[in-house]
Amino acid sequence: MSEDILFDFLHAEIVNYCLHDNNKENDFSALEYIGFNTGYRLIERLTRDAPRFKDELETMKFICTDFWTLIYKKQVDNLRTNNHGMYVVQDKAFRFLTRISTGAKQLEHAPKFVFFTCGLVRGALTNLGINSTVTAEVQTIPACKFHIEINRN
Repeated sequence: MSEDILFDFLHAEIVNYCLHDNNKENDFSALEYIGFNTGYRLIERLTRDAPRFKDELETMKFICTDFWTLIYKKQVDNLRTNNHGMYVVQDKAFRFLTRISTGAKQLEHAPKFVFFTCGLVRGALTNLGINSTVTAEVQTIPACKFHIEINRN
């Protein structure tokens, strides 16, 4: 339990440092980059002894169950795909948004709390050999949708 609180405080301070201390109020690239590096390293440790995934869908299911559980202590609420390289991961009680009150002003500031996770997922997928673009959408607090588009170059 105490490590969960420490993780939440660390995340809040990373957001604060990246956005306010560097005078980059709308530049989320540093947050995404920190998440990317973290996800890249975490997935390496998590899959060290696991067999290779047979396809892209199996990899995404692993991200939504085991990987998400490791970080957020719960699985995602919903995974959808169009079977053409687009996945939507929905978390109805996203950890970094659960302590934010609801309202228009809070909804405006919510995106800065999801960019770390966008990078986290993109880094994990990159290490697993899947090049992707990850974006997030917050329509109501604390729910969040992550859109994962697989780049097939």
